[in-house]
Amino acid sequence: MAHAKRAQESHWTRIATGTFDQDFHASVRRIGAVHARIGLEPRWYIGAYGLVLENLIAGIARHLSPWRRLLSLFRGPSAADASSAIVKAALLDMELSVSIYFEEAQAERNRAIESLSQALAALADGDLSNDIANMPSAFAAIETSFNQALTSLRGLIGSVVASSAGIRTGSSEIAHASEDLARRTEGTAASLEQTSASLVQIDLRLRATAAATAETVNRAQQATDTVANGRATADQAVQAMIRVGESAKGIDSVIEGLDKIAFQTRVLAMNAAVEAGRAGDSGRGFAVVADLVSALAMRAEEEAKRARDQLTVTQADIGTAVHAVKNVDTSLTNISGDVEKVHHLLGSMADDAAAQSSALSEISSAISSMDRTTQQNAAMVEETSAAARNLTAEVGSLAQQTERFKTGNTGETARPAARRPSRANGRAVNAAGSTSVQ
Repeated sequence: MAHAKRAQESHWTRIATGTFDQDFHASVRRIGAVHARIGLEPRWYIGAYGLVLENLIAGIARHLSPWRRLLSLFRGPSAADASSAIVKAALLDMELSVSIYFEEAQAERNRAIESLSQALAALADGDLSNDIANMPSAFAAIETSFNQALTSLRGLIGSVVASSAGIRTGSSEIAHASEDLARRTEGTAASLEQTSASLVQIDLRLRATAAATAETVNRAQQATDTVANGRATADQAVQAMIRVGESAKGIDSVIEGLDKIAFQTRVLAMNAAVEAGRAGDSGRGFAVVADLVSALAMRAEEEAKRARDQLTVTQADIGTAVHAVKNVDTSLTNISGDVEKVHHLLGSMADDAAAQSSALSEISSAISSMDRTTQQNAAMVEETSAAARNLTAEVGSLAQQTERFKTGNTGETARPAARRPSRANGRAVNAAGSTSVQ
């Protein structure tokens, strides 16, 4: 403050003595520069000049009073001349100071504009490392705000570069995984289609088997009915044979009666022959008749014996036939039981075949639905893969655009995250690349 006071005293001494040389102009420039540097507004400076002029004019009036003016009429300037001179000098100093103030202020503005223009030009060229420094104090807020904005922009661009690298890696992974999934889905769809076709063939064969089994069941039922009819016929044959056996027993009784009659007839013929022999010639005719009757009786006995023998053979054959028919009935009974079992088994097979055919139909329908869904999934995966490829291309373009920005961190490189093992192939894949932040 004392130094400033001495400088002002020296400056006003030059004004009072009318010394308007180079030193005066240099002093005015120094004072104006100081006022501009400290931010002293012209209104305070001009107001101070008013106070100074007021005191100077009052001093001149006292110094150049009428009596003194009369005494020094021929020795010095008048009060009017002195006042005019001091006002002119003060106004000159004021004009110079204000001009210097505005020149310095304009120079500061020009320096600030130049610094800001250079920084903005560098920013337009993608250089984010050119901070503004040493701006005039009046523009300190602009310097701070611009540098803060530049710092934020550097961080943003760095984040964009790093994020774009990560997105590019992730989208590349998605594209590879989607392509692999598309191939697997296509293979699955083909397998499902083949499986569906095979199931259709199996279903057709099962339906044919079920139809054949049903026909076999019907034939088995017919065989059961036929066996039952055979058993009934065999039973009828057995009953007929039994009746024939009973009839044979009656015939044997008749033959036995005929045999007895023939024996008695032969005895009577013998008695008649004896009596005819006793009668002599008169009984000779009776003797001939008796011989004929005896011969007839013997033939009747022989025929009865033959009939008995034949009847015995017939009875034996009838017994054998009855036994055979009973064996046939037993066999038919066994066959009927076996046919019933076969009928039951075939019925179960037919039911199982029908159930399997129904289940296979449902499975075939489900496989067909899965096939359609898989085809749709394959189309969606293909669309996802195409979208991922497009995203990779867009991110690559974004990375190329952001690479032209210089952030000043020349030693740092934005590295994308390492690729995770792909679920599709189970193999670890290295990162697709890295993008440098210059």
